[in-house]
Amino acid sequence: MSNTPPMYGELQPLDREIHKNLKLDTEQSIVGRIADHNSVFLAAVEFADACKEYPIVFVRVGNGAADNSKPAVAPLAVLGLRAGSNLFIEGEKWTGNYVPAYVRRYPFMMARLDNDANNLAVCYDAKWPGFNEATGEALFKDGEPTEFLLNAKAFLENFEQEAERTRLICNLLVELDLLQDMRFEATLPGGEKIDVEGFLALDDKKYAELPDAKVLELHRNGLIALIEMHRLSMTNMNRLVGKYAV
Repeated sequence: MSNTPPMYGELQPLDREIHKNLKLDTEQSIVGRIADHNSVFLAAVEFADACKEYPIVFVRVGNGAADNSKPAVAPLAVLGLRAGSNLFIEGEKWTGNYVPAYVRRYPFMMARLDNDANNLAVCYDAKWPGFNEATGEALFKDGEPTEFLLNAKAFLENFEQEAERTRLICNLLVELDLLQDMRFEATLPGGEKIDVEGFLALDDKKYAELPDAKVLELHRNGLIALIEMHRLSMTNMNRLVGKYAV
């Protein structure tokens, strides 16, 4: 499988025969896998919790429309202001109050096999040392998925559904031209100047100029609330600056 996503090492589809004895040691902390990532994908449904402590920004992730005229975008929770810097990890502990679902789904994920959008399979990170055949939660029993694996699959399916909903919401933001390139400049407590760029945020002017009918439509479909959570979250940029003093 190509294009392995952040956090993951080697994705392999689970097979009830090949992996009939596979177990997962859930006592092993996974936060080390995200320690050198300064951002992580965030689904729209997570904005309400995430906006309280993480800046929520948008980034370009490729072409969205069929004519490739407008880029697709995706929301990220910002975890640090430097590349490779996650300010919400201390040792083996996540210090934030909310852990994004992208992190919580590890070491599993749904992946498309042979680039077939309709062929989704539950995969696992074969490089994660928590997988073994001796101790931990069994994934299969008598050739059938265990309750543990079924619960993980349900979580993954919900994640995929919310990711698709988030993609549609982002497409609408792009269609309405409500996002603009932004940069954030700050001076860290030690005197170092930092310049964060390459992200998108709400264009307040265009947002304020939306026709009343469009505002009402966005309010009824819940997008106004998401926009306001995004706006609120941007105040957390300065909180991240302060965390570098610790």
